[in-house]
Amino acid sequence: MRTALFPLCLLLGTLLLTACSTTSTTDGKPISQVNINDACDIFRNRGSWYQVMNKSYRKWGTPVHVQLAIIHQESKFRADARPISKGSWMGFFPGQRISSAFGYAQALDGTWAHYQKQTGNSSADREDFRDATDFIGWYNHVSRKKLGISTWDAYNLYLAYHEGHGGYAAKSYQKKSWLIKVAEKVQRNAARYKTQLDQCSGSFSTRDEGESNWFVWPF
Repeated sequence: MRTALFPLCLLLGTLLLTACSTTSTTDGKPISQVNINDACDIFRNRGSWYQVMNKSYRKWGTPVHVQLAIIHQESKFRADARPISKGSWMGFFPGQRISSAFGYAQALDGTWAHYQKQTGNSSADREDFRDATDFIGWYNHVSRKKLGISTWDAYNLYLAYHEGHGGYAAKSYQKKSWLIKVAEKVQRNAARYKTQLDQCSGSFSTRDEGESNWFVWPF
């Protein structure tokens, strides 16, 4: 009886280990080779990104297509993105930094520190995509509470994201025609991403890679 049960136990153990380790964390092509204007191509190559963006959506309310549009505008999905320094030549030779913005979300030092304090996420890293999407969700959540902006309104969310909550409330963006055009671009990108996701999102897992996959065998 013990001999007969051994192969079954071995098989069940293998299945258990497989189930516990299966997540969509494998990256595909380098981001420089991904079509960042296509949400479907992004998530085909970064399945874990779809999971963490959905988690941010469930937590803070900003949908995936709006998050994508903001990150596209801010960093083109580069973890180490920085603004081009003053005095640099085409970004190749360093000059004086004109902003402390950094990472996927281009969060400023002070704003990031405030996010860490308010959320308790003290170990958050601007080069970590999970933390960047949580930051964007949190910031837009505050925009909704303070300014009444819908978390689905990519245009006004971006204006508040760029100008800060105080700047948006003072309507500082009205004196910046270039910024209005950028916000319109973000809005168009969000709409395009949504249309694309409507066609392909069903093929991506929404299970967050950080969520536990452990289960209790029913005997």
